[in-house]
Amino acid sequence: MLVEDIMRKEVMTLKKDATIKDAIQLLEEKRIRHLPIVDESFSLIGIVSDRDIRDARPSIFTIEKESTTLEQSIETLMKKEVITAHPLDFIQDVSSLFYENHIGCLPIIDQNKLVGILTEKEILYSLIELIGANQPSSHIEVSVPNRTGVLADVAAIFKKNKTNIVSVIVRPAKHSTNQILVFRIQTIDPRRVVDEIRSSGYDVLWPNIPGGKQ
Repeated sequence: MLVEDIMRKEVMTLKKDATIKDAIQLLEEKRIRHLPIVDESFSLIGIVSDRDIRDARPSIFTIEKESTTLEQSIETLMKKEVITAHPLDFIQDVSSLFYENHIGCLPIIDQNKLVGILTEKEILYSLIELIGANQPSSHIEVSVPNRTGVLADVAAIFKKNKTNIVSVIVRPAKHSTNQILVFRIQTIDPRRVVDEIRSSGYDVLWPNIPGGKQ
């Protein structure tokens, strides 16, 4: 899945000569948390978040200073070093940017122009779709040795039982050299296939169903 498949293409923006008051009004009106700042050619020059504005606002008891702050240019508040992505980047790759940099959004740039924005919400929704959690299915975790072909071997058990695999994720086990295969399969009753996986010598971590065919 690519960034262009899930990014928001209608992006609320401000020019650098807009005021902090303008930013507050737009954030509240559109119920958003981030505002890219662009120049006349729609090139990205900075970004401001609701947190930036909260941190910059003086106490409610200093009314005079509050008025002065609100009339300042948004340029005085915006972050100029902005992490961005491209529409043809893979979702898996840009997800790591959110994780590593502790950010809440990514402006999407193509040919030096702002063409979209990606937030944590879009990332979450795409993850749900990628793993098939939005479909009627069952979750199965199998501990397997880290060797070539083991995924195909376990997948063959699903095929034998005429059970479709919705998604599969491979992750390392925490306390061994094994790997964990995380499947979502297209059935709401996985008992028979779980029993056969165990009979084939694999450790089924989830679901924790007692042995014995049913």
